[in-house]
Amino acid sequence: MQMKTLFQVSAIASALMLVGCGGDINIQPTVNDNSVTTTTTTGGTVTPPVETNPCASRGDLQGAFNGKDCEYSTSFASKNIEIESDIEFAKLSDDGVHVLNGALLVGKDCDTTTSCTIEANGPTLKVEAGATLAFTSGEAIIRIARGAKIDAMGTFEDPIVFTSANAIARHDAVGDGAQFADWGGIIINGFGLTNQCTNAQRAASTCNVETEGVTSYFGGNNNADDSGSIQYAKIWYAGSGPKTGGEGDDLNSLTLNAVGSGSSFDFLHIHQGYDDGIEFFGGESTISHIAVTDTQDDAIDIDGGWQGKGQFIFVKHGSVETKKEVVIPADGDDPERIVPAGSKIFMGNNGFETDGEKNGGADYDEAPTSNPTIANVTVITTDEKSVRDQSSSQAIKFDDAIKSMYYNALFVKADGANGTACIEHSSDGEKNADSIKFTSSVMSCANEFKGEATFMSGKEPAALTGTAKADWYDNAGSSQRLATTASVLSNAFATDVDSADITVTATDVTTLDGFFQSATYVGAVSDTDTSSNWYKWVEAAVTAAEQD
Repeated sequence: MQMKTLFQVSAIASALMLVGCGGDINIQPTVNDNSVTTTTTTGGTVTPPVETNPCASRGDLQGAFNGKDCEYSTSFASKNIEIESDIEFAKLSDDGVHVLNGALLVGKDCDTTTSCTIEANGPTLKVEAGATLAFTSGEAIIRIARGAKIDAMGTFEDPIVFTSANAIARHDAVGDGAQFADWGGIIINGFGLTNQCTNAQRAASTCNVETEGVTSYFGGNNNADDSGSIQYAKIWYAGSGPKTGGEGDDLNSLTLNAVGSGSSFDFLHIHQGYDDGIEFFGGESTISHIAVTDTQDDAIDIDGGWQGKGQFIFVKHGSVETKKEVVIPADGDDPERIVPAGSKIFMGNNGFETDGEKNGGADYDEAPTSNPTIANVTVITTDEKSVRDQSSSQAIKFDDAIKSMYYNALFVKADGANGTACIEHSSDGEKNADSIKFTSSVMSCANEFKGEATFMSGKEPAALTGTAKADWYDNAGSSQRLATTASVLSNAFATDVDSADITVTATDVTTLDGFFQSATYVGAVSDTDTSSNWYKWVEAAVTAAEQD
């Protein structure tokens, strides 16, 4: 057998033509063909050579294959290149990974108030089950434009991994290992409704909301929009701190901007994100079987009028040891802070931060305040503050006229000596407190409510003025508050379903909507369900977080 490696480099002049908003980018790139050719001679018969480069390609450009991994230069994908044709990343043999040195922007971004047009049936980013995409830059993101789609459907046995290149020893040049904010995360922009646009803007097809962190555009008038789906995937070490817009202008591990109900996100493990795990800005997409561990800010952040549903959501706050120095910029009167490598830091602000509306009133009423329905949740908090924001670990915060329904939820805070609590209402978060309900839920928290124990801000519905928040949570006895000595967990993550302390009966949420699955217990995971993929998924997530 004769092995022959081809290194063919063709220099082709690059041409950039910018049109419209950010414009079309047409590139004739340098082609690096690092494929392997195998020629076999048997008894005088020569078998034709077979190309074995498995790297993703588009047009004449293909990733460079070194026999194990595929590497993509910024000529292939970067923050300046929009990919306007379908692209696929295959599972590589021998634990090979796809290493990207720049952003992966799929679909043409467009501000429709300019001369550009959105391609309604844009390209699809397909990621095969078992594929690993690793990013080398803190600015590298995956961005799916309006009209484009992501098709990343892993399996339990063969999940997809989106991660830092530093998590792969052979690509960790410094040798520090992977850490939060090593890459930017995934942004998906849809045509769904958000109260960040007026009714008139939607009617005129000029709803163009700027994304946080890295500017692109989202929004429209179709809450059934389909921007693709992700299933059985791990999103690790992503996110960033505030960018150019100050507080809140961050990159999350997964941002769903006005993504509609045609998209779903199922069996995800998000770990060590530097901002939120998943953040919604409007739309009606659904989430299920979600594990979020050691994320700096909020595990699930709801905003802009999200009308979706969620079930089986597990959140655990904790601590990590920094692999490299962390610089936290000055914020107002707070000076810059430097956290040395090797420091123990705490991760996690809210399990859920829930905001109802960016804007309200008659001009925005076609996109009402956020009003999700969420079932089977476990949030395990600490008594510490998150490293960057110095915000307390809490189970949930209500803000900005939020509405919502929670079924079979379990909140846990074993220690409250530092004054942290499980539930916080801002004054604006009390506006629709009569439309926020917990049913068949349990709270076992050292401190239950932050701030006032009764509704007395003046913004609450009149019928609730002076009502104890404990009574509001209890919801006429349908939910239950327990001492921290109560038995609610049988291990680090699963509900003790045989606990004598838990006396509420779980709600059969299948009667609410066809989205929901049967679950006859309170919390995200049952300790009697040890053979299920979901139990094993959370078990693996908790184990990975403890070892990282």
